Amino acid sequence: MFKPTLSLALCATLVSSLEANTLTLEPIAITSNLFEKNELNAPYSTEVYTSEDIEKSHAKDIYEFFTQQTSLITTPSYGNPYSQKLDIHGYGIGDGYQNIVITLNGRRLNNIDMVSQLLIAIPVSSIERIEILKGAGAVAYGDGANAAAINIITKKGNYSELGLYAGNYHTKGESLYFSTSKDNYAYSIHLDHSDTDGTRVVDTNDNRDARSNTNGGAELSYRPTEKLELHTGVQFSKYDTIYGGKLTLAQYNENPAQKGSGATHQTYSSNVLNGGLTYTFNSKYSLEVDTSREIKQSNYVTYNSISNYRYNGLSGKLNYDTDQVKATLGVNGFWGDRIGSTNTTSKDNKSAYLSGELHLNGQIFSAGGRFEQVAYNYNASGINLSQNDSLYGAELGYSLGLTQTQSLFAHYAHAYQAPDIDRFFNYGGTFNGFIQPMKTDTYTIGYNNINAQNKFKASLYYVDLSNEIYYYPDPTYTNDKNTNIDQSHKYGLDLSDQWIINEQWNLYVNYNYVQAIIDHEMESSDNYGGKKLPGVSNHGIKATVSYLPNINTTIALTQVYRSDSYAANDFNNNFTQKQQAYRSTNLSLTYAKDTYELFARINNLFDQSNGLWIKDNNIYPVDFTTTFTAGLKFIF
Repeated sequence: MFKPTLSLALCATLVSSLEANTLTLEPIAITSNLFEKNELNAPYSTEVYTSEDIEKSHAKDIYEFFTQQTSLITTPSYGNPYSQKLDIHGYGIGDGYQNIVITLNGRRLNNIDMVSQLLIAIPVSSIERIEILKGAGAVAYGDGANAAAINIITKKGNYSELGLYAGNYHTKGESLYFSTSKDNYAYSIHLDHSDTDGTRVVDTNDNRDARSNTNGGAELSYRPTEKLELHTGVQFSKYDTIYGGKLTLAQYNENPAQKGSGATHQTYSSNVLNGGLTYTFNSKYSLEVDTSREIKQSNYVTYNSISNYRYNGLSGKLNYDTDQVKATLGVNGFWGDRIGSTNTTSKDNKSAYLSGELHLNGQIFSAGGRFEQVAYNYNASGINLSQNDSLYGAELGYSLGLTQTQSLFAHYAHAYQAPDIDRFFNYGGTFNGFIQPMKTDTYTIGYNNINAQNKFKASLYYVDLSNEIYYYPDPTYTNDKNTNIDQSHKYGLDLSDQWIINEQWNLYVNYNYVQAIIDHEMESSDNYGGKKLPGVSNHGIKATVSYLPNINTTIALTQVYRSDSYAANDFNNNFTQKQQAYRSTNLSLTYAKDTYELFARINNLFDQSNGLWIKDNNIYPVDFTTTFTAGLKFIF
């Protein structure tokens, strides 16, 4: 149950400046949904975080930033901290990540199977901005953009940074980011490494859940003429992780750091090459083309299971831009193969879309449509199976500027999710049968008020779903399968308030309320009609209060809270054990002056136990102990 006694003086995002007496707020630009605008006049619900927000959080990785600073919910997938599941707007911690399209500088990061997006490969030191478009993106991003679209944009310009940190459990990390921009070219280089001995014992020899992660990359852009810009880049990521197995409730209550049912050892590598161009014909017309190729491998060493992936992406946009009318005609292609030891499975997406905006007397009218074809193919031991789906997306939006600082908006999106390739197989690996794509209709209304001292946002949403995709966990273990929920719906409220009280005190609160209801679904003898979707917390608060005793020092206290929910497999809402509420209190201290910064951070200050409940006595501990880090950063 939600406890209103939780202090709202503990807020979600640290928004401060080295010069406290010059700190003001203003609308932040949004660039990731076809037409650039700011968060005040966007005709859809947004969250935008700048490099300053990210740097001052001192998050070790992007998952930590999402957990503590945004409305996103992140949870290690069955205990794997390098592969975390995401949720927003009540799609569930089990499958919510498949309803969020995530891009890095426009390159799609979603996978063709049930592996979540590889966000650990993105160093936080390289990020310029994170844009979260809630209930929007169906036209620009297509398959999977039901709950939200998230675009992560990396830094450009002249900026260099070296960071070092260390903490308990022999945790340490190093990062280097370097970029420069000249008259007709720009380039950047980043390197990032972290490792830890781990917080949990995983076997009888007292070995721990150790892990390490290394990322790197380079980007180059060149402008041979005033009209043409060429760009290319390479990125690599490697991780090696060991994570513990499930615990019973008695074990979890006794000591969540103890050995569970067993340990899993996984290595993962990704190599990406991308390139593209932008050509400006004149002041109104421009063309953008981008391509990418990714080769990656997942090796579950424990089970001797290796999968190789090949992803190829292509996108093109023809843009028309004037003060009053903006339009984009675009095409996308994404071709993905997973090559296992005994089979090859592919998912190919091809799409075209048209979107436009009309700006008229402080109002914005937006509309767009998308057509997408999704083709599947499975080859194994002479077996060849295929399926093709044709899907349609649409969006309508309206924004009204009430004053220079206030606006109203309304938004409608028809979106869809084509099944990933794992959905066609049951737990034993036999063919499950092709299942239906999911379709959603999302309605959102909202209000924004952004002035120099306060940034307030509120939005209400309702989602009508057909064929919501899920894994049916048969209690008898004889009929487990991937299938569809016939009908379901969700609704909720998002509130955020960022307040500069005075030169010394800043405050931010992010509150989310959601209900996710199954309207009609029957499998075997189970009738889920009227039940709540498991793994969805009704209430979530992320709050931070920051104190600036002088222009160089910031002290921030953050509280994260999510209410309890039904365990991930509890579709009947009748398990003995529920997913317990999540609580974490975090404290940070920063001293910044000229070109250097010192910081210290304590996560889970009060050593509160947290875990992921799959079912009764099937618990994966997460964020269950106090951790601390301290470090320094040089900017040059």
